[in-house]
Amino acid sequence: MGSTPPKAKRKGRRRRVLTTLLVAVPVVVVGLWLAVHHIPWLGPLIANTLRAVVGTDNVAKLEDFVYGVEDRFNRWYRKDDKPKAYWDVPAEEAKPADAGAGDSAAPEWQLTDVGPIHEKWSAPGDGKWVKIKDPRRPDEPAFMYKTLLHPDKNRSWAEVFVVAVDLERTRLQAMPGYREPFSLEKESKALARKARVPDEDHEELLGAFNGGFMTEHGYFGMKYDGTTLVKPRETACTMAQLDDGTVTLATWKKIAVSEPKITWFRQMPGCMYEDQKIHPGLADPETRLWGATLDGETVIRRSAIGVDATRKVLYVGISNHTTAKAIADGMRHAGAVTVGQLDVNWSYPKFVLFEPKEPGGPRKAVPLASGFEFDEDEYIRKRSLRDFFYLVRKPRVVTAQN
Repeated sequence: MGSTPPKAKRKGRRRRVLTTLLVAVPVVVVGLWLAVHHIPWLGPLIANTLRAVVGTDNVAKLEDFVYGVEDRFNRWYRKDDKPKAYWDVPAEEAKPADAGAGDSAAPEWQLTDVGPIHEKWSAPGDGKWVKIKDPRRPDEPAFMYKTLLHPDKNRSWAEVFVVAVDLERTRLQAMPGYREPFSLEKESKALARKARVPDEDHEELLGAFNGGFMTEHGYFGMKYDGTTLVKPRETACTMAQLDDGTVTLATWKKIAVSEPKITWFRQMPGCMYEDQKIHPGLADPETRLWGATLDGETVIRRSAIGVDATRKVLYVGISNHTTAKAIADGMRHAGAVTVGQLDVNWSYPKFVLFEPKEPGGPRKAVPLASGFEFDEDEYIRKRSLRDFFYLVRKPRVVTAQN
């Protein structure tokens, strides 16, 4: 028998390599997708490792491609799905007869229902505000309400979960993680990063939610406890607290003059809405402002923060399968006049509440809705690698009785 010619051998090897790649690549992609969506810590680990090897832009293109494939699959496979409800909505919220000593004369804080974004494309209860109860104090007046919205007529599974917070009775606090935002500022080196809710705030803790992008994804600023970790960017949307306890959300250049009075701030990409005006970039399909290096049109899990015109109501939004414009429109519909996006991707965006593990015992984190990644020790006992926000009751003012 004659031997196989070298050229034929090379063709054979190339054919085997090509066949292996055609089989292996889809298997790897599917495997990574399953790992990222079911093992919360694995997605960030894979992404950060790849960034170090092939660069941030190349990883962004890969992520954009994967999310695009997922979206195309969903639009085929789930095209007949109807919008889904995640909780029961009472016909009418019961009002307590007595709000407690010192509060009995004050009416319970309420919000007007906003209704669905698309009347014919909604789930039962869309746009209705539901009281978020603390299991330890179920009869107390509301500090927070929640609602669900479906902002995208082309995707029934695109959802925006919105929490509204009474800032007159609630304190918002930013907290840096033990690693992010990464800082190059000398003054920040001596800062003790707690990276979790301090013990003294556990008793009055209401909820917590994720912070913003990693430093390398935009170099958006942060200040905490009077110390600057990352310098502010002039055009960045900025959530800030002044030394009198009031909070504001605006483009930095509009509030920079108040920096000496700002105790903390956290920045994010340009405000999606500001004083009811939409950012021109939201109408641009090529924008990358609200996805770090991902496209603003990427259909992805996102989180956002907003305030009403009085700056007395805070809105926090967590979404599934939304574009930047979809979550922005959902937040605006809920009542926010200024809106900023915090973070994106599967693992990071979340809003957790806290309830006792057992009667009288320590508290654990629970998700606002099913399907979001969380750990029961998240933010409260487990130190967070990345920054976050948390909410606590303000001290109650007791009025003198005659």
